[in-house]
Formats: sequence, C-alpha cells, structure tokens
Amino acid sequence: MTATFTPEITDVTAAAERMRPHVRRTPLLHAEIDGRPVVLKLEHLQRTGSFKLRGALNALLAGDRPDEVVTASGGNHGIGVATAAAILGLPATVYVPTQVPEGKARRIEGAGARLVRAGGSYAEAAAAARSAAARPGVRYLEAYNDPVVIAGQGTVAAEIVQDTPEVDSIVVSVGGGGLAAGIALGGAGRLTVAVEPERCACLHHALAAGEPVDAETVSVASSALGATRVGEVPFGVLSSRPVRSLLVAEDDIVAARDRLWEEFRLAVEPAAAVPFAAWLSGRVPGERPCVVLCGANAEWTP
Repeated sequence: MTATFTPEITDVTAAAERMRPHVRRTPLLHAEIDGRPVVLKLEHLQRTGSFKLRGALNALLAGDRPDEVVTASGGNHGIGVATAAAILGLPATVYVPTQVPEGKARRIEGAGARLVRAGGSYAEAAAAARSAAARPGVRYLEAYNDPVVIAGQGTVAAEIVQDTPEVDSIVVSVGGGGLAAGIALGGAGRLTVAVEPERCACLHHALAAGEPVDAETVSVASSALGATRVGEVPFGVLSSRPVRSLLVAEDDIVAARDRLWEEFRLAVEPAAAVPFAAWLSGRVPGERPCVVLCGANAEWTP
C-alpha cells in the first residue's frame, strides 16, 4: 500500500541513513563551460545507471517486508526496483510498455526481475501492474507518486548540499516529478530548476493549471520522462517550494547530450541531458548551479 503523508527533510535524512550500505555516493564534477562555472552531479554513475535505485530501496527498506514486489516502468525505475528487490532477496515483476527500449528491458531482466510487456504507454502498463499486484503479500511500488520514494530521491540533493554548500540552484529533469520533488526537499531551500522537453512537460502544464493535468509525451527523452500526468504527491511538494519550470527543444537535448560526451566523455541518456540543455541556453538562474545527470541507460553512440 502506498503511503500518503507529505514528505519532509527529516524523511530524506532517514532515507540516506538506511540506504547507505547499498547505494553509491555519486561524485560531483566542477567545470567551466563557455566561461561559466557549473557543477555536474554524476548520478548516472549510480548502481543501475540512474537515481531510481534510491527511491526503490528506501521504499522497500522503510516499510513492512512484502512477499513480492510488482511495479510499472518506462525502464529506469524498473531496473531500480529489480535491483533493490534482488538486494533484499525478494521476487519482482516489472510491467513495461511494449515500446520499452531493449537495453532497458535487458537490464531489468538481468537484475533478476520478471519482465511483462503490457500496453503502448506507461499508464497502460501501470494499470496492468496494479491489477496483478492486487493480491495479499504483494507490494505495488510506485515510480514517483509515493512520499517514501520521493524521500529516497531527495538524497541526491542532500549529497550535493553536503559536498558543495555554495550551490544555489539545482537543475533537474522531470518525468512524473519524483526526483524533482526529492531535490526540492533535500536541497535545503535552494531553488529547484525543473526542466522538461517542450512536448513532454506534465509538470509545466500542472503548474500553469494549478493542478495535475494530462499532457502529451512526444520526445527523444520520453522513455524516461514520459509520464502523462505529474504525481499528486510530487506536485504538492513542488508547488509549495521554490521551483522554476523551464522547457527545452528536442535538438537542444540531443546537442547537450553530445556535448557532454565530446567535452567530458560522459555518456548519458537523453533525459539526463535535458537539464544541461537548459543550462547551456543561459536561462538557469543562480551563480553556482548544479546540474543533475540522472541516468545512462540508453544504447548510446555519439
């Protein structure tokens, strides 16, 4: 059963402590690009290739131990859940859309989970997963609309603040809002710059409407950022804290991804390049921003 409380910074602190033996404290890269300083949080070097392991592990460690874990994912969350379940010795089943990238599907199965392709969208896969999880002893693990998952993701920001306290804004890509909400919690009052592709922007539309609304998911980054609606829990966090919403074009996402490779040999997936694209455009506020590179689970060549 999904928790319904509103997460706070104390939940992030508790998450960091319980997850410490299992996750990597990912490094920061201090750089100067086009004459401007920037800090890059290399979260794509996390176990499983993305931040998603943090939220999945926190959720499984914080609650009662289930007999089995079921989830739905566009890819990265599924890899995180599969790995978290394996760490704890639990069987896991991951439902994915039929068009899930093959590299992500392979990694889910490689981590030991059963993979089920269901529906043409994340929403359809999630509906099938929820139906399958409606059995005693089975835990449906939310991808982003869960305060315990959000607290786990917030440990990314907590590490940034501890390692480089002079950072004044944290720039992050947005799918369903779990990571961005965690950044807003763990950032200790720093501005969260939430960046989305122009045609895959559920948070941007929700902030404009004052509530979560449906949005299209057309982007090179949609396999990771393709939630049609921001979660109610992350929206509650993000709408009550300092947040700046920015949109970036498809060509700029690809160019940002390629530049990370050319200049730093950082091989990230398109979703991870989204906040860097916003920073390159000069629209990110703050004198000492930190850009979170959130994932690297793509079959990628420059």
